[in-house]
Parts: sequence; structure tokens; C-alpha cells
Amino acid sequence: MSSTELPSLPATSVAPKVSSVRVAAGERLRTVGLHGITLTVRSRPPAREGLPPALYVHGLGGSSQNWSALMPLLDGLVDSEAVDLPGFGDSPPPDDGDYSVTGHARAVIRYLDAAERGPVHLFGNSLGGAVATRVAAVRPDLVRTLTLVSPALPEIRVQRSAVPTALLALPGVAGLFTRFTKDWSAEQRVRGVTALCYGDPGMVTPEGFRNAVEEMERRLALPYFWDAMARSARGIVNAYTLGGQHGLWRQAERVLAPTLLVYGGRDQLVSYRMAQRAARAFRDSRLLTLPQAGHVAMMEYPETLATAVRELLADTGELVETGAIGATGTTGARS
Repeated sequence: MSSTELPSLPATSVAPKVSSVRVAAGERLRTVGLHGITLTVRSRPPAREGLPPALYVHGLGGSSQNWSALMPLLDGLVDSEAVDLPGFGDSPPPDDGDYSVTGHARAVIRYLDAAERGPVHLFGNSLGGAVATRVAAVRPDLVRTLTLVSPALPEIRVQRSAVPTALLALPGVAGLFTRFTKDWSAEQRVRGVTALCYGDPGMVTPEGFRNAVEEMERRLALPYFWDAMARSARGIVNAYTLGGQHGLWRQAERVLAPTLLVYGGRDQLVSYRMAQRAARAFRDSRLLTLPQAGHVAMMEYPETLATAVRELLADTGELVETGAIGATGTTGARS
């Protein structure tokens, strides 16, 4: 892994590495030091010069690896980078301990401003969808288009299957859960996460499952893993309760960028019924519903999502690629 320092911005202290992070074929990692945070950025070499930049933001408990199936399919369309939010993936915790949606959005904005990559095609999943919505609302100059996969926008009636995740936000619950599950193997944990996040867990390949177990083992060794999870979950819950101009639905109405909304019919964390409300809230929106998908459509149906992204770029005059979408690279799911 190489290290990149942006000019005049001191790097925060980096937590000791417990093991190396997996890098897929064609990907590279670098660390970027910014004021108060250090971010790990996963990228792919652009197919050619002049492609518009894209930035991908993962969800709660995820990492930039969640986009490794989609990014190669967009080679030739965009210059792809995916960020590990503070405290997740290979990025250490933020110096100020701020894991709120606003705190994560601030980290994304800080990176885009320092790297001078904006405006970008911005992608977000789950928590990352809420973060991307806030970024697009408060800094429209940084966003060309917005693609949201199961965005964590406020729901009045939360699904029962999402309640355990929300409970992590309560003080002390993460500690209790850690003690209760201390004998669970990484494999058991991955099976639970897969069952929760995939519409059909059988789509996960044996290789994808092994990689997920390896990553789970790495994360469990991090001393701040559960704290980052609990504080970020609390950030989502707090964002759900905000009203007025800071409310996420109000901010969704302020988004100017053309927006692609993706919802899965088998999503156990973000209700499928929110799709129509989201389509009404975002002023320039397109809706892709995948009845068999769960919470991570970019991992379950990356080819379908890549096609929808290409159509979004074509419809909005953002398409600069003349060939077909690249179909190389491996995915973690069987289509």
C-alpha cells in the first residue's frame, strides 16, 4: 500500500495494522492524510485519460471492498475511487470521534475538496446513501450524478429485521453484544451478515465467502471495531430524528443532481416500500427496483446496476464512453 499526503494537510495518527486488506485484481490502495482523519482510498487505473471521476461510499459495517464487483464494470465510463469511511475498512477512527452522518459527510467533502476531484459521480449504499444525500444537498458543486443503493433515509415504520442493528445505537448494547457473541466464529458472523444483507445468500460464491470470513477476522481484531459500529448506528438513528432543513428527506428535496435510486424487494434493512417516497423526494430521479435483491444490490446484481448507471449517464449527457461496459473482473455473487 502506498501513502499519499495531500499538501498542507497533516495526517492523523494511523492505528496499527492487524493484517493486510484484500485488494482485487486491478485495484490499488492508498492512504490520504487530511485534517483530523486518515482515509484509505481504493481505486482502479482509469481506462483512459479524461474520464469523469466517481466516488463510492459504503454502508454500516462495510468498506470500499463492497464496490469491487461494480467498479470494473464501469471501466471506460468513469475514473473509479471508493473510500473507507473513518473507522471502517482500513481507515482508522476520526480524531474527534464523530461518526454521525454529518461527520462522515464532512470526511467525504474534505477528501473531494483536497483531492480536487469534484464534481464526481457519487455512489452510496445504506449509511453511505444517507451520507451521499447530505453531500449532494450541501455541496451540489461536488456532485455530477447521484446513485443511491438502499439509502438509509428515515422510515416511520422500521422493519423488524432492522431493529437489532438499530439497537446497537443504544449505550452499552455493543458491549453486551460483544460479550454475548464472544464465542461466535468469523464464519458464523459472516453467515449471519450474508443472510441479513443478501436477497439470496446462495448467490455468494465460495471464494467470496472465504474473502468475507478473512475480512471479518481482520476487523474483529481491531480495538475500535465495535465502537465505530455503535457510534455510526447511533449517527443513523440521530439523523432519522432530525427535522427541519437538516432532515434527510428535506435535504433529498434539495438535491439538484440527476439521481438513480435502487431498491431491493428482499431488503431486510431498508424497506422496499420507501422506493416511491424516495422517487418523489429527489427532484430528478430514476427508480430501479430489483424484486429479488436484498440490501447490497451492487454486490448481488452488479451487471444490472452497471447498465442502469450507463443509462443514467447517457440520459443526462454525462456519457463520454464510446464502447460497451467492461465485463471483466470477478464478482462475489452468481447472477
